Amino acid sequence: MTQPAPRRADLHFMLSHPAHALALGFGSGLSPRAPGTVGTLWAWATFLLLDRWFGTAAWVAVLLMGLLLGVWACTVCARHMGIADPGAVVWDEIIAFWALLWCIAPAGWLAQLLAFALFRFFDAAKPGPVGWADRRFKLKPGAAIGWAQGFGIVLDDLVAAACTLAIMLPGRLLWN
Repeated sequence: MTQPAPRRADLHFMLSHPAHALALGFGSGLSPRAPGTVGTLWAWATFLLLDRWFGTAAWVAVLLMGLLLGVWACTVCARHMGIADPGAVVWDEIIAFWALLWCIAPAGWLAQLLAFALFRFFDAAKPGPVGWADRRFKLKPGAAIGWAQGFGIVLDDLVAAACTLAIMLPGRLLWN
């Protein structure tokens, strides 16, 4: 199976399929600069909004469904764009940062800002386990974009969130 020619994400592309809208973070991934950072900021803002109404059970359901739907959406969007790990796909940042914020809640603004900074560092620089997770499901030459790549898109961000959490948890008593 041959991949389509690489396609750029734009508003028309985003609105052409529900998976595109989800994978592109409802437009946050369309940012011409630093779409991962913009997607993470969108995640932070929506977390603060949703957390007013969501309890533990709702967050667990949202995070689990978000992971499952996210792998599907990232796979479909990557296939349709013809790029194994498109920069415009930011659902991975969104779901991982939601999970991170949920794990550190209730955290004050400074702790949330630290979480944002550490998460962006781990996601962008990809040190240690984050780099391993990023390389683990890379597309092999001549292979078609599949579920492994969709899973891989999400995995490295989950590892970045876990690394952030590992650094932040020892200081938890200082957050509030």
